[in-house]
Amino acid sequence: MLHRLRNDKKAVSPAISTAIITSAIVVMLLVTVVFANNYLNARMAENEFSAMKQFMQTVGLQIDDVAWTIGRTQTMRYASKFGQITFQSVALNYTLYVKYVNSTNYTRIASFSTGALFFNMPTNTYNIANNYKELISPTSNSSFLLQGTSAPVSNVFVIERVPMNDGNYIRVVVAPSIRMLNSTIANTGYYNCFLPILQPSGKDLHLSQSVTLMATAFNVNQTQNINKIKITVDFPQSALGFDSTFFNFNSSFKEVLVPAGQQASLEFFTGNVTVSLGVYA
Repeated sequence: MLHRLRNDKKAVSPAISTAIITSAIVVMLLVTVVFANNYLNARMAENEFSAMKQFMQTVGLQIDDVAWTIGRTQTMRYASKFGQITFQSVALNYTLYVKYVNSTNYTRIASFSTGALFFNMPTNTYNIANNYKELISPTSNSSFLLQGTSAPVSNVFVIERVPMNDGNYIRVVVAPSIRMLNSTIANTGYYNCFLPILQPSGKDLHLSQSVTLMATAFNVNQTQNINKIKITVDFPQSALGFDSTFFNFNSSFKEVLVPAGQQASLEFFTGNVTVSLGVYA
């Protein structure tokens, strides 16, 4: 029997062997093409997300430019294959309190509600890690109250949190914050606060990938003879997941104490800015 097997010259025909080899090569090519396509899309999504971080930082700077001049309008265009910008109205609520001289309790002065802008990219396209957070502007301070002439009026940051009610996204967020300036003249402290209030315009036509900002109002709350300021922040949309851990401010309230022997005057400026998405084709 062994002799017969050795002398058996029968084998697979050339046509069948050629078909087998060709099929194997085609399968390998298909696997290579799929892998290369997935890798290319992943790199494109990563590069796009990096570009959108810069774009959203620019949006934060433009809010500061627009908010304080009624009627001023600015349109910014972006290009995105994988994500989109959305607007969440009434995302943050700031409340202002002061303590007057010779008073032991805080007095509530006003409350301000503002929206926030999100660039959302699906995590099945690009992701880093669940609960990932990154500060963009400012880079080292996550407070909602920032002091100094160069302080921004928006916190820009990256957050990835899944799952959430509106889907699974890694996001770049522009959240309005407060800039405080203070000076002392003749033993009197002067405190000026600036807060942009983002509001929906009702004109989101989605004709193009663009964000349009327009300043519609400018208001000021003034008070004097105070020795302490307190500002709190709360989150009206926390049921949707946009809560304190989402915005990740280092505290939900800030107190500013007037130096001993001084009295202070406070001016709290707000600029109403309407946000339109995709208005201009």
